[in-house]
Amino acid sequence: MATETTTGTANTDTANTATLETRGIEPVPPGERHGRPGQLFWVWFAANISILGLPLGATLVAMGMTVWQAVIAAVVGSVGSFAIVGAVSIAGRRGGAPGLTLSRAVFGARGNTGPTVISLLSRLGWETVNTTTAAFALLSLATILLGTSPAAKDHPVLTIVCIAVFELLTVLVAGLGHAFLVAVQRWATWVFGALNLVVGGLLVATVDWAAIGAATPAPVGVVVAGVGVIAAGTGIGWANASADVSRYQAPAVRAGSLVLSAAAGAGIPLVLLISLGSMLAAGDPSLADAGDPVAAIRAMLPTWMAVPYLIAAFGGLLLSNHLSVYSAGLTTLTLGIRVRRVWAVVVDVVVTFLGAIYFMLVADGFYTPFIAFISALAVPITAWVGVFAVDMLKRHHYDPVALMDTSRTSAYWYRAGVEPRAVGSWAAAIVVGYLFTTIGPSDAPWFTGPLAATWLGENGLAWVITFVVGAGAYAALGGAREPRS
Repeated sequence: MATETTTGTANTDTANTATLETRGIEPVPPGERHGRPGQLFWVWFAANISILGLPLGATLVAMGMTVWQAVIAAVVGSVGSFAIVGAVSIAGRRGGAPGLTLSRAVFGARGNTGPTVISLLSRLGWETVNTTTAAFALLSLATILLGTSPAAKDHPVLTIVCIAVFELLTVLVAGLGHAFLVAVQRWATWVFGALNLVVGGLLVATVDWAAIGAATPAPVGVVVAGVGVIAAGTGIGWANASADVSRYQAPAVRAGSLVLSAAAGAGIPLVLLISLGSMLAAGDPSLADAGDPVAAIRAMLPTWMAVPYLIAAFGGLLLSNHLSVYSAGLTTLTLGIRVRRVWAVVVDVVVTFLGAIYFMLVADGFYTPFIAFISALAVPITAWVGVFAVDMLKRHHYDPVALMDTSRTSAYWYRAGVEPRAVGSWAAAIVVGYLFTTIGPSDAPWFTGPLAATWLGENGLAWVITFVVGAGAYAALGGAREPRS
């Protein structure tokens, strides 16, 4: 029986925050699960207080929305999408394993490879975004303290050092594991959250209220599209990672509490930051197109506030990256790469280190690829969520032995290692979703689906269609299939 045994040992005391988590992707025994939803509230809050919420708010205004419409889109898109994250995290409480490991029960030992690769690409992409933006923050700080140019290409060595500092701090937390991560996310939230409140108050003082009042409301379809942009740029990207942090939750924790902890924990900071970004962009539309949004926002602040602002920006991005890298390490192990979890974290960080170097020292732009990236991956991730969610309606138990067995003897082997109904529904949903998708800038898109010009496509509803097709097809084919005994 090909049971995975090299991903770590099972003797991790999650209550000891100073202990390295040696557990890999193997399910956590019920007796070792003592987590509470309040812990996850802080984890999700910390992961979403980064500066990236401001450019998302600016994007809504660039789409033609008023600030008030942008606030509505922020509430529905971020709170709604993270409610989905919370719902998917219920599987982690049930099975005690990472999300993509539990996904083996749905798609089969081999069929799960596709969703796992997509999930890893998503995590690596977001980590590259975080790393690049944080390095911009450090470059701006160097401009103040050393008088250097804020342009990355003017100081390649300094740029690489800035990237390396961020990656090192990420590994120190994500590498130690779940218990240390939860503790850091909670206490750092108070520090960087307070800094963000002070900075946010000063930014509000720069808002052009006359421009906000004079703005003309956009059609309802534009607001609907904005909800899609926010959902794709916030919760959807985290959905397949949610069980990674909920696997230590106590078996008695209520499902509704997990949904609420994610929706409120992420929704509160996201709504505030996205709303602030829309207010700033109403008076300065160039914010949506800024190649370095960190420097663009710093220019709006008094000189004396620049250093606290940059520290807050850097800290928020670091908190988001901690969680993303921790999840990416588990996803790497699920692919069958046989190393300890901490080394999987290091491998993922090396990849994002190189990606950040490319975007800062080689590529001509950054945020256009960023928006294109989240639009492209929202389709296959949402397709996975649709299938996985329907499976959760019937499956309340995951076989811990079968999850770790990727051979023909596994109860999750199905047909040649593939559950054809799940994989087929996932693939069909992806194809249909991309028919309605446009990827890249509106004036020169990189990809345009044949149905992208329809009302559904123009209003950014490809991800909704993807979910409906994936969930509907899998449900019509019978949904979850209990493993053979």
